[in-house]
Amino acid sequence: MKANKIVLTLLFLITIFGCDKKVPTEKNEKLNVLFLIADDLNCDLGSYNHPQVISPSIDKLASKGILFENAHNQYPLCGPSRASFMTGMYSDQTKITNNNVLLRTTVPDVITMGQRFRQQGYKSVRIGKIYHYDNPSSIGSSSADDIYTWDYTINPYGRDKEEEYKINTLKERQYGGTLSWLAADGTDEEQTDGIGATEAIEQLEKFSKNGQNFFLAVGMYRPHVPFVAPKKYFDMYDRDSMEILYSGSSDEYLKTIPKPAALSVRWKKDQMILNDKSNLKLAQEIKEAYFATTTFMDAQIGRILKKLKRTGLDKNTIVVFTSDHGYHLSEHGHWQKQTLFDNATRVPLIFSGPGIESGQRSNSPVEMIDIYPTLMELTGIEAPDHVVGKSLTPIFENNNVNIRNSALTQWRNSYSIKTERFRITKWGKNGELGYELYDHNNDKEELINLANDPNYLPILDSLKKEINFRIADARLKPKGVGRQFEQESYKKAPNITPGDLFDKNGKRVYFKPADE
Repeated sequence: MKANKIVLTLLFLITIFGCDKKVPTEKNEKLNVLFLIADDLNCDLGSYNHPQVISPSIDKLASKGILFENAHNQYPLCGPSRASFMTGMYSDQTKITNNNVLLRTTVPDVITMGQRFRQQGYKSVRIGKIYHYDNPSSIGSSSADDIYTWDYTINPYGRDKEEEYKINTLKERQYGGTLSWLAADGTDEEQTDGIGATEAIEQLEKFSKNGQNFFLAVGMYRPHVPFVAPKKYFDMYDRDSMEILYSGSSDEYLKTIPKPAALSVRWKKDQMILNDKSNLKLAQEIKEAYFATTTFMDAQIGRILKKLKRTGLDKNTIVVFTSDHGYHLSEHGHWQKQTLFDNATRVPLIFSGPGIESGQRSNSPVEMIDIYPTLMELTGIEAPDHVVGKSLTPIFENNNVNIRNSALTQWRNSYSIKTERFRITKWGKNGELGYELYDHNNDKEELINLANDPNYLPILDSLKKEINFRIADARLKPKGVGRQFEQESYKKAPNITPGDLFDKNGKRVYFKPADE
């Protein structure tokens, strides 16, 4: 009888307290968020129908969720773009239009996306580049990060930094602002992004065990220059098959677009040699390096997503994948970003997770500031009043729905909007510097400016009204943002790294900071 009582007591205790360590609390019923972002990645991906780029991990993610064909950033430069989507506001509202601006110097009262999750009891963790970091000089530091956004941060630092002296570059010892590349020795896990992926895997393991709800933001540093990846990724591509476009490289072409538009695709003087067909092999080598680095980045995304599935966290985690802006690879005779063409404004954007139907694609114009309110709605959290983006959830339910007529992008004092079919770009405050108009039904490459074509005058007039309305709306002071100040760049400390301590021959040297 006594033994029976002991057994019954044990059964009762097991019933009450359970026999495993899983925490069946309300926390576990909430959706987590895994936010993945690449640096300087355009839409050259398999899932976006690129015929060459190898991106199996991102493609698989897209197949399990919804892919946005017509997503655009708010400013085609790292710092302003990242400040914009992390706050849900336009660049005219954040007051940030340059790199190396601390968010709280312009909008000190803003509630960022990660900060909002923190307020709701989530653990907000950053790994790598989410806000602006000079790449590669600020790798391993916190750079222009926002401390209020995160509970915990990790700054990976890999072999790509230690071996900068090996990197090929169009301008000696300049790797971040100019085209530079390297087929590196060693493994994925030795590279900065490989280390970042490993750290993300460890964080997911912790969350799977402790039941803590999380907003985990993982920022890859690639494929941003320098295009560095292990050699095996370069071996996946046929360099001679890389197509280099020369259709927008002539002086005759430049005469068909407004002067500031022409300047935007010619301001990188060091790369103009790539418009000379005698340098075709060099251009192909650089493009191969960009694709190889994209595939390397994709592999690190794959490692993280595999861990998400192995832990079972995929069942209650929303996954977002995107980039801060697009990137030219010879289109319009330009390499890199900072233009108002589709190549620079358009970004990959993929959502996947519980409640999101697999295999969807949408051509609705959407903006990166829409990510914030979408995640708020999906997780049942009220968005702050200053968030002016729109939730994308109606498109999740019907991918033929449009939540807006156009997507707005700013660069300096000029603006561009992209509808489903057309792009109009307004140069100057009142358009005094000219307009561009492109019909994507007939000209996806945006090489035929129709702004002076009388057949398109009714369309041009209509789109002028639309862009003027969009600009005025983007300049309104958002509710609840409190104070706004004009941007003020901060002086960064000299960033001397092992890569700066060796010359191109591997000889140990020391380069003094310019102000010493």
